[in-house]
Amino acid sequence: MNSMLPWNDYVGEIMARVKELAQVAPETVKGFGALDSAASKTNHLGPKVRELIALAVAVTTRCDGCITVHTGEAIKHGATKEEIAEALSVAIALNAGAALVYSTRVLDAYAAKTEAVGAATK
Repeated sequence: MNSMLPWNDYVGEIMARVKELAQVAPETVKGFGALDSAASKTNHLGPKVRELIALAVAVTTRCDGCITVHTGEAIKHGATKEEIAEALSVAIALNAGAALVYSTRVLDAYAAKTEAVGAATK
């Protein structure tokens, strides 16, 4: 299977653009850095588990930049292909579950809107 992105080069491309963004929106980039730093300060889970969580979130949020960064970090912290696949399995299950739950919200919206139309015609 051919990769859609040059994964090994992608981090450099992202960082160049982040540097550019930091020049025009420094507080935003600084704020992101603070969030990222805060998320790695505790050691209750350990860096490998945090990176596995990050990969699962990256998949559910469809962030290629996060995928490339956190895949590298997961490998750096000793994550195996099997551990990564297990984390991704959780992401897949939850993403499908989220679609199921949010489908019920569509039904709620449909009911509310059709009730409103029915009340307006009475």
